[in-house]
Amino acid sequence: MSLINIELYKLRRKHLLIMAVLFLSVELTWAFTVTGKSISRNAGNVGWEALISIVASMNGLFLPVLTSVCVSRIWDMEHKGNTLKMLLTLPVRQNRLYAAKYVSVFIIMAAVCMVQVIAVAIFGLTNSFARPVPVFLLSGFLTGTVMVSMTVIALQQWLSMAVKNQAFALAFGMIGGFLGVVADLFPEKVRKIFIWSYYTGLCPVTQVYMNGSVWFTVRDHGSLLSSAARLIIVGIVFYFAGSIHVSKQEI
Repeated sequence: MSLINIELYKLRRKHLLIMAVLFLSVELTWAFTVTGKSISRNAGNVGWEALISIVASMNGLFLPVLTSVCVSRIWDMEHKGNTLKMLLTLPVRQNRLYAAKYVSVFIIMAAVCMVQVIAVAIFGLTNSFARPVPVFLLSGFLTGTVMVSMTVIALQQWLSMAVKNQAFALAFGMIGGFLGVVADLFPEKVRKIFIWSYYTGLCPVTQVYMNGSVWFTVRDHGSLLSSAARLIIVGIVFYFAGSIHVSKQEI
């Protein structure tokens, strides 16, 4: 726990809180604006399902970029200041340091996801949606978003640790954001290859096009289990690949 506290302490001057608030504000403003316009056009077809689906789509764009920024910040100070060597003079293994950095970024992203869900609930209540807050749907949405973020963090951390130039990791995060937006246009077998597509792929609500209109339906949670299991396995592989890499690296 002390290593995690050290990592979070070092991040205080990296302006990550401001960055996270900025990203989240832009994303939610955009999502709520789209939802508000949909309500004004067709109030009967817009409710909690539509709002959750729209925010999930926005997550595919914004969260990969925010994750890459957070991970790059936490590794950039080690690469530039050569402080990794100093840290490893402490009686701690490299894989424990790697884990502490991972958990630190996860705490930030989990907090972002929690604030997002609370904001969605407040928006729905203030717009007098017909049904009460769907706790089950929001819990599924939060769980899926956190799971995808965990896998994206694992991949970005491996890249940020392995490549000293953090511009590469940031560019990779932007590519991930692009793929998170357009992946739903790909065939299902192709879409499943890209981890960023799971922001919508694990969302409990999906969009269905019928008769020229868009309808939002709730998925059967059982149908999401195979995708969730696949994502967890990929995340574990990314994490341990990076951990083994840093353990074998000469610092």
